[in-house]
Amino acid sequence: MIGWRRTGTPWIWLTAAAVAVSVLALAGIILLLAGQGVRSFWPATVYQFTLRAPLAGQSQLLGELYARPTVPRQQLREAGVPLPPDAPANVTRLLIKVANRDLNAGPDSAREFMLVAENDVLARRAPPEVLVIDREESGLVYGTLAGMLENGQPLVARNLAAELLRRIPENRALAERARHVQHHALARVNHRFEVLRLEERQLAMTGRLTPQAVSRLHAERIEVEYQFNRLTTELESINQDRQRDALLLRDAAGKIHTLPLNEVHNAWYPNAMSLPQKLMHTLRAGWAFLSENPRASNTAGGIFPALFGTVLMVVLMSVMVMPLGVIAAVYLHEYAGRHWLTRLLRIAVVNLAGVPSIVYGVFGLGFFVYVIGGTLDQLLFPQALPDPTFGTPGVLWAALTLALLTLPVVIVATEEGLSRIPVALRQGSLALGATQAQTLWRIVLPMAVPAMLTGMILAIARAAGETAPLMLVGVVKSVPALPVDSIFPYLHLDRKFMHLGFQIYDMALQSPNVEAAQPLVYATALLLVVMVVGLNLAAMGLRHSLREKFRSLGV
Repeated sequence: MIGWRRTGTPWIWLTAAAVAVSVLALAGIILLLAGQGVRSFWPATVYQFTLRAPLAGQSQLLGELYARPTVPRQQLREAGVPLPPDAPANVTRLLIKVANRDLNAGPDSAREFMLVAENDVLARRAPPEVLVIDREESGLVYGTLAGMLENGQPLVARNLAAELLRRIPENRALAERARHVQHHALARVNHRFEVLRLEERQLAMTGRLTPQAVSRLHAERIEVEYQFNRLTTELESINQDRQRDALLLRDAAGKIHTLPLNEVHNAWYPNAMSLPQKLMHTLRAGWAFLSENPRASNTAGGIFPALFGTVLMVVLMSVMVMPLGVIAAVYLHEYAGRHWLTRLLRIAVVNLAGVPSIVYGVFGLGFFVYVIGGTLDQLLFPQALPDPTFGTPGVLWAALTLALLTLPVVIVATEEGLSRIPVALRQGSLALGATQAQTLWRIVLPMAVPAMLTGMILAIARAAGETAPLMLVGVVKSVPALPVDSIFPYLHLDRKFMHLGFQIYDMALQSPNVEAAQPLVYATALLLVVMVVGLNLAAMGLRHSLREKFRSLGV
């Protein structure tokens, strides 16, 4: 037994078991997030519940069966829930998603979920005519189609359901066109207005505001105003076309509500769908989740701005941290001598890796934003003051803060890779007449690339999941425009951005409708995990190929 233990076999099996548990834990997390997140996209069955006693003034409820929690009888009585004398020790209740937020009357108008005792449900069926409406800002609505209006008049059509499903994409196309005019064409015009204003102010500050310059600026401003008026007229025309149609929806209580079609994002009949139709609906909803902007205070819609902001920040951070980390590691290992200063530097690098991330956020806000950004504003953008340009949180300062946070990881990983390269290779290169710089550039650094990629993998894995420091240096709940657009210089490093980690925090804890946003929280968390794992796998594959390339050299 002692001999078997000394061979190291138990430690091999223990390591393999630890790896297996880690892989299973990761797979379990992904399956949990996927199972809960798919509820945002799957067209769930909407039931019509017939209640024994009216609840909130209704004996009929339309809703999705969300969960079946079991609660002790004593706990319900202490909470003031009326129960019959013969109630069982554990009461099963139905959590029903009734949606129709802001449409129901009374104190429960803002509630999307209701709890009903299972014994109080007399009947439950799934009518095929139930229509689910996904509104732009107020969530889902359940009901049946009672008619449509066009310019305030009843619309006569052979198949109202088909006509509704045809007009909704047309209205969304108009909405996309209006969004393009507002966020692209009008944004360029407003940017031109701001450029002219700042140019006039700069000329006035430098004493070069001559009558000829005033005349030129006035002529350009007139041309820009003409473009602005033309675009606003076009936008008003599009909005009038969008306000033309409306639908009449009958809720479970029989009350008819008028919903303008410009407030409707999508509609479907879940109970009438076949399995292939539900799968296609799920795929389309998943693509919309990845490609659309968030709606309803981040409780609906897509996450494209957050996804784009996360990827952009990670790319900028990698571009900044890799050269700095490699240069520092090369200096410490190849050029710096072994004395008290280098030992102190190594101790400082190791200790920096253990500093809490929020401390980096405070440092980034104080040094990068206020000191460096404020100085850049005074030197390069004095005409815009007191409005800051770079003296405010933005994607540049967020990337620099994360680069500083992950710098020790890259330095340590690169220096360990440099120490594994045989000294004989360096001596052989020098003996053949190469200089130290040539040896470093052509022999040492190419062979240390796998270690550099290891540092980059660890840096990306940590940076992509950080949230606390970003809340201080650039991340916000919502942004009017992406950091990349068609306005010169195209990449706007001074703009704020959205981030997947902060979006998860906001939806889970700060959302006005936490229960409704819960599936989106899981879906967003799944996307963040998959993105980090994908980036790591790509870097690991590249590292493996480079290791195989240099394996013949004995590294």
